Parts: sequence; C-alpha cells; structure tokens
Amino acid sequence: MKAKVRTFNGTTSPEVTQRETDHRKLAREAAAEGFVLLENKDHFLPLAKGSKVGLYGAGAIRTIKGGTGSGDVNERDSVNIFQGMKNAGYNVTSSEWLEDYDKLYVQARLDWKNEIFTKLNGDDTKFFDAYSATPFFMPSGNPIDEEKAAADGADTAFFVLARIAGENKDRFDTEGDYFISKEEKAILAQVSRCYKNVVLVINTGGLMDLAFVEEFDNIRSILQYVQAGQEGGNAFADVVSGDVTPSGKMTDTWAKDYYDYPGAEVYSYKSGDLMKEKYEEGIFVGYRYFDTFQVPARYSFGYGMSYTDFEIRTDDIKVSGRGMMNPKVSVTVTVTNTGDTYAGKEVVQIYASCPQGRLVKEFRRLAGFGKTKLLAPKESQTMTITFPLYQLTSYEEESASWILEPGMYGIWVGNDLNTSVLSGALELDEKAVMTACENICPLKEELNEISPDAEKVQAREAAWQNEVREKRMSVIELKASEIPTEKVDYQPVPEELPGKAGKIVESLSVDQLALLATGDPGRAQGNALGSAGISVPGAAAETSPCASEEPWNVTTIALVDGPAGLRLKREYQVDNGEIVASDFLAALEGGFFSKPQEKRGTTYYQFCTAIPVGTLLAQSWDVELIKRVGEMIGHEMELFNVTLWLAPGMNIHRNPLCGRNFEYYSEDPLIAGMMAAAMTLGVQKVPGCGTTIKHFACNNQEDNRMGSDSILSERALREIYLKGFEIAVKDAQPMSIMTSYNLINGVHAANCYDTCTKAARDEWGFAGAIMTDWTTTNVQIQGECTAAGCMRAGNDMVMPGLPEDHENIKKELADGTLTMAELKRCIYNTVNIVLQSNMYEGAVSYLDQFDDLDTYLVVK
Repeated sequence: MKAKVRTFNGTTSPEVTQRETDHRKLAREAAAEGFVLLENKDHFLPLAKGSKVGLYGAGAIRTIKGGTGSGDVNERDSVNIFQGMKNAGYNVTSSEWLEDYDKLYVQARLDWKNEIFTKLNGDDTKFFDAYSATPFFMPSGNPIDEEKAAADGADTAFFVLARIAGENKDRFDTEGDYFISKEEKAILAQVSRCYKNVVLVINTGGLMDLAFVEEFDNIRSILQYVQAGQEGGNAFADVVSGDVTPSGKMTDTWAKDYYDYPGAEVYSYKSGDLMKEKYEEGIFVGYRYFDTFQVPARYSFGYGMSYTDFEIRTDDIKVSGRGMMNPKVSVTVTVTNTGDTYAGKEVVQIYASCPQGRLVKEFRRLAGFGKTKLLAPKESQTMTITFPLYQLTSYEEESASWILEPGMYGIWVGNDLNTSVLSGALELDEKAVMTACENICPLKEELNEISPDAEKVQAREAAWQNEVREKRMSVIELKASEIPTEKVDYQPVPEELPGKAGKIVESLSVDQLALLATGDPGRAQGNALGSAGISVPGAAAETSPCASEEPWNVTTIALVDGPAGLRLKREYQVDNGEIVASDFLAALEGGFFSKPQEKRGTTYYQFCTAIPVGTLLAQSWDVELIKRVGEMIGHEMELFNVTLWLAPGMNIHRNPLCGRNFEYYSEDPLIAGMMAAAMTLGVQKVPGCGTTIKHFACNNQEDNRMGSDSILSERALREIYLKGFEIAVKDAQPMSIMTSYNLINGVHAANCYDTCTKAARDEWGFAGAIMTDWTTTNVQIQGECTAAGCMRAGNDMVMPGLPEDHENIKKELADGTLTMAELKRCIYNTVNIVLQSNMYEGAVSYLDQFDDLDTYLVVK
C-alpha cells in the first residue's frame, strides 16, 4: 500500500465551487423534509409567494443554524429566514425592525465576548470552560411601532423564537430559555394586535414550553424549524410557500408542562448533586412514559401535519424466517393521498404492545417505520415494512438474556403514536430466549425505578386483546421452539493478531505502541480542544506518525468534529511551504473569538457544508435521504483529507434541558440507531472514510459531564441507552466509536470493559476502533480514568493525546497492571483502521469487507 502524497487542503480561490452549490441543494432538501408542522388552523399555510408579510423575533434575521461547540460548522455563509423569504419573493414589510434588531444582536455578542475574556483574566487555557459556562441569550428586540405595523398592508406576520445551546452546559427551565421571556411575549402580543394572522416558528435545538400559545387566538400555524443548517432560510420558504409539503414528524414527545417529564425536578443541576444522576425512570423514557402512564402530551411522538391528508390501510402482517437465527416481522400497508390539491409524503409508523408478563413493559414501542415517495393527489403506494422479531424482545437481568415472554403481541399502524390503530397480533406459546449473554455494568447502589400501576396496565392490555378477538383480526401463532437462541461467545484477549495489521503491531517497539495508543500531542496548536490537527487545519486530532516510515508505513489520519458537517477552519495560510499555525479559537464560531492575525503567504479556503442538526434530520424519518447526506459529507471528507468524522451523535433525549440535544436524534433508540446507521452507510460508501458514533454511553446531560455518574439498571442501559448503538453497529459497522466522559454505575465510560469490549465487540461484532472523548484522561472530577485503563477496557485511542498518557501506559506495562497483549489488541484496532483509510492510494469502501451486516429495518 502506498500512502498518498499530501497536498494543502482546499482551494486558493474564494469563488463558489460547483461542489458547494450541489451540496447546498441537498442540505436545503434535508431541512425541508425535517420541519414539523405542528398547527395549521383552517389550512392557513401554505402562503402564496409575493404576499406581504411582517417578520419578527430573534430568529427572523439571526436564525440559529446549529448549536455551539464541537457541533458548529464554519460554512461560507448561512441563509436566514429573512433572506429566504425575500429570495422566494415575499414582500417583507418589517425590514426596519429587523435592521434595528440586528444592531442589538451585534452589540449583545460583543458584550458576551468581553464577559468571557474578562472571566479568563488572561488565561486562555481556560477558554472553553468560561465559554460554555457563559451561555449567550438572544436579545428580545425593541418593541414594535404598532402604528407602522398596522398600516404596512400585511395581514400575516411570522414570529421566530430562537434559542441556542451547546456542549458542557445544560439549558435552564427559566424565562428566556425553556420558557418565553416577558419581553418576547410582549413583542408577540404586539404582533398579534397588528396582524390578523400569526405564524409561530420555533428555531430551537431542543423543545421549549408552548403554553403561551393558548393566549393568542390568531396564531394560525406553528412550525418547528429546529436548527436547519446554512440553507435553512431557503428551505423554510420552500415549505411555507407550498413548494414542499411538510412531512416531518416529531422524534420526541412535546409535553404540556416541563414537569410532566419523568424525573424533571431532579434532572442534572436541578437535583443539587451533579456527581450522581439516577435514572429512576428506568425504561420509561419519552413516549414510553407518557403512553404507559397515560400522561397527556401537547404533541405526541411521531406527530406532524401536512398540507394534504392520507389514508393508511394495513393489508397484511406475516412472520418469515421461522427456525432461522433472525426471524422477521413484515407489515404491508397501502398509503393513499386522499387530498385534492397537494402532493406529499407520509410516514408510516408501526408500534408493538408486548405482553405484560413477569417483566413490566411500556404500553407500546416503535418497531418499524417507512416513508412514502411523493404521492400526487389520489395516488397510492403499497409498501412492506420489515423489522426483526428481536425488536420485540425485553432484557431479563436475572438470566442475562433477551427474551420474548409468552402471550399476545399487538401490532399498531398509523402516522403517529396517538392515532395508530390496532391492526393485528402475534401470539407466542411460551418463553423464548433470542440472545443469551452476560450481565454488564452492575448497579453499586440502590435505585428506585418507577413502575406503572399494575391494574391499569393489565386492564389496558386486556382491552386491546379483546379488540383483536372481537374484530377477528389476524393473529399469527408463534412457537418458542421455532425461535433459536444465539449464545454470545465472549473472546479473551488474543495472543496472536491477524493479517497485515497484526504483523505491523508485533514489530513495533514499546515506545511506538504507547505513541499509537493516543493522538499525537505534537499536532496540538496551543490548546487540544477542537484544534489538535495541523496537516488538516481545524481538525480535532491526528494519529501518531511514529510508524509512518518503512517498514511499517502506518500513515497519520485526521479526525474532524461534527455532527452538523465538518468543523474545519474556514481559511488558513501557507508561507514558505508551511501551514501558518494559528490560535485554536480560529476554528470556533467562525473565528469570532480569535485575535486578528496578519496574513502571510497564500490563503487556502475550506468551505464546508453546514447541514441540519441531528434532531431535524431525524424528523424526516427518511433513512434514504440521510444516506445521501452522509455520502455528501463523505465526499467533503475525501476532498479535505479527513478520515474519521466525529459524528453522528446519537445519545437519547432523556430530558429537554440537555444542552446538546440538538446534536442527537430522538428519545427513541430505534430512530437513533437507524439514523446513525443511515448516516454511516452514506459516509462509508466513500472509499476510506468513516464515522465515529458517539457518545458511548449514557451521556444525557452536559453539566459536570466529566464527573457525573449515570446510575441505572442494566435493563434500562441495554433497552434504551445502548440499543441505538447496537443497531448502528450491526447495520452499518462504523469505523469508530467515541466513549463518553461520564461514569456508568461508578466506572468511567472510557475505562469500561463491559461496554467497550463485552457489549460492542463480543455481543454486537464491532470491528473498528474505539476512542475517548477529548482530554478524558487528564481532567478528572470523580474517580480515576487512565490511559492504561482505556487499553484494558478495549478503548483503543486516547484523544487528543498527552505525554502523561504515554508515561502512564509504560508505567503500567512495567508494573504488570497492563499486559502487552491488552495494549497490542488496542493498537491493532487503530492500525487496522488507518490501513483502510483514504490516506492510501486505491482505498476502497470500508463496508466492502462486511458481507454479513444486519438489515434492521427494510422498506420496499
């Protein structure tokens, strides 16, 4: 294998490239597919182009494209809602108010910047802590001139509520964040007085309270915009004009009140104890709680309106593959656009009610889904949605196995959870064990999990079972004897390592092994967070070059942040053949915090595409679209010499106050797993490019993320917080996994053998490399997390790498607390990925070596 000759990234011309133009089109399409129409009284939207409209609110001109921190992207430019509306031909009458707001915003940002630097007191090494601990709150804006607004000739106004959040800090259940502020509400009241019709737009990365809507009778429509990337404003105009019929569906439950969420009063900092986070809701997360405990929601999981209407008819339910290792359930439906005017797409959702046996279960869980093609009025499409019977299993801790309990399994079909219709059932004669494994991550202290009222649960189960019988629905009989058991074969640390990577590892010195166990500290530019790669300016890290010469030829690879696109420096300079080193702040928020630096030599430009945030992508419920977005990102990785994209983020939306929910997909692990798998399949279609699914696992809050201990039952861990990762690994084999900062039942995730090796490798068959999150081993608040501990756990790379990590590894090798076999196993995994990277001539798709990938969900 011949390593590629590296050239400088990007182009010396600042002109827009065809690649940028093409990728913006896809980003625009993806955004429009994910917007959720929450309300549309009297079919108010769409609104004809050319209409006069008022446009107000922070997000109207300073539209938030994505969150802060590692999920940011330094794109060329971003289209706000104001610009998007003008581009579509709308006559925006409130430009004076918007211009005034923009001045307020610019000053507020400067004041915020000054506040952060004042806190630093000259110590720039503490920048990220000060940055994340000082959240920026959008100014509300000046009051409206009601006389002017009432006379502007428009009878419709859009009001855009905006919020921004990011890593290392959770949101607040206060006015101006989760709740509307008094100032925002006052401006909305003015808008409501001045205009006959109001459209409310929610430009937030996470959910917020909408109780205030009930006070304004003339709010006709509500659109959940989330954060839509750099083409969001144009995509917004596509939807409100009717060029695109909205088809997005909620991937979270929108509660009527924050305190309706389980554990809301003790989430994160609200408990007063940031060292421990007790997951007392168990498996009852999101809709599993609301649906089972019968708590009314404002908008249910899976909900979303359209400009047209659909009819979904269930044609057939069957089970295939009996007697085989992976039997499947197939549901065939016919979807018809029953409207007269608009073409549209519909999302078919399949839920299952599992028997309430010895294990108490949620009333329903998502089992499968599929999105139609664009259906013209009166057009129909028949589709078959197939999912594994394994999706209906529950985890039994006592036997350490995934089981199907005997009884009836109800199949519900619809276009959201609340309106899904019971359509048939499966019935199992006796208990079946589908997977026999071993216990992991044992609880070390008492945990009091909530449980629904047994009588109510049994009564609801009896009711739907009676409905099956009374309506003579199809019931498929299953025999446990027809369902084979898979027994996990847990592997010891190998004494011999196979293939070329094995031969290379066996020939390396102890010093080389220690260096390859981490990123390369020599690549850091002043601060390791977010900019530790020099050959790819703005990269998060690079692997060590210690074995890059013959006979090893293990080149370096660059790792770049995500997940809303590649986070590289927008531009950099080359002088006398060398990249001019710059402040790491140049890669943060487009260089807003960076000090002016005199340009030397030639300027190179790296304009990356800012795609919609994870939540918005997931709301499309369109895995084929996400694959296309992933392939687009893969081609940008190829262009900019990036091997591993530190994305997708796929943690569960456990609570709406998590500061990083925007990066993640859903409260449901099936959605999270399928979206991460689709993104991975797209990226890894491009030769030598790979994803890094993260953060593994139970990283569901940001406050004290490096010291918080996630305390939960093994069943909740497996069914909710690991399940999405399991699906992504089995379906797509990502090149890498990133562990999280937190502890899991007292063990740091980066040092957790149970998750890194037993679950990921032995149970799911993960074949790639596992890495830590950045500075995991040298910033400790609770317990000890060491580089050698990472190697023992099967966590292969410590990022971004420090000399102290190498010293720790060599010391523990000498002490015998780390074995050479354990270290070599980890280095083998890293070298194996490097050798398959796009840094070699003739690289092929990483996926080509896997001919046994599961296809968890199939739609035909």
